[in-house]
Amino acid sequence: MSSTSSTSSASSALPAAAAPRAISPRASLLRRVLANGAVRLGGALLALMLLMALAAPLLYTIDPNAMDPASSHLPPGARAEFVTLAGDSFERLFPMGTDSLGRDVWSRVAYGARVSLVVGVAVAVLSMLAGTLIGLVAGYFRRLDGPIMRVMDGMMAIPSILFAIALVAAWRPSVLTVILAIVVPDTPRVARLVRAVVLSVREEPYVEAAVALDTPTWRLMLRHILPNAVAPLIVQGTFICAAAMLVESAMSFLGIGLPPDIPTWGNIMAEGRGHFSAHPHTVLLPGAMLALAVLAVNMLGDGLRDTLDPKFNQRGG
Repeated sequence: MSSTSSTSSASSALPAAAAPRAISPRASLLRRVLANGAVRLGGALLALMLLMALAAPLLYTIDPNAMDPASSHLPPGARAEFVTLAGDSFERLFPMGTDSLGRDVWSRVAYGARVSLVVGVAVAVLSMLAGTLIGLVAGYFRRLDGPIMRVMDGMMAIPSILFAIALVAAWRPSVLTVILAIVVPDTPRVARLVRAVVLSVREEPYVEAAVALDTPTWRLMLRHILPNAVAPLIVQGTFICAAAMLVESAMSFLGIGLPPDIPTWGNIMAEGRGHFSAHPHTVLLPGAMLALAVLAVNMLGDGLRDTLDPKFNQRGG
């Protein structure tokens, strides 16, 4: 009897001991995101870019505007004596060479990463905030949907680069001006995305139940409708960030973006285009950094889309 009871108690205890631990939905989602190769590679490249931007003064850089005309057009990897206009002299290795004014291209590229990343992230955040608010209002309040979306359609009819150029030309060039000039034409795209989500969600039974319970409108939109738009907003934000970096570089390349004393990848390439045939490194190297940054953000966005969009996963399967 005792052996039978001990055996039964051990067998009953076995399933309890072998039962797997429950994984929370957030932990499961994080695992799926990190398991995506595009997310890992894009995130690693973007992290390196952020490290370069934040730690630029520590990464073998000098003043990006320091000039030495005697050291102009040095090839990448050259070592030469650098004499600043203030009279300071030191021997230095130039990993990316120098430009026509004798400025260190590596230092300018490293400091230019700050501008490109700040513009890209700021444009993505501000356009998502403004577009989310407009999309929620337009999608939930039927009477406001038509007028608001016609204004958004009119803004989208103008190419974003032309819209940004016009706004910068009307204001004083600065980082804030460039950010706002890119945010304005990008906001309608976010608004249309959020509006589409609201239109599909507001007829759901749980939303109708919340309305029947006399839930305040602001709480209804924030707690019941907006969470359904978080995943597509994150993906859209990554693509907006990449596009904003390209637009800022294009504006600086055309000479209508930031002033020349602020190094950006766009104006570095613009200053080297006149000597491209003889000294291509002044254009190719900052262009390669811009392409790498845009590639990293787009890979991150593609990976997040593959993970967070269930309809895309069903099509892929």
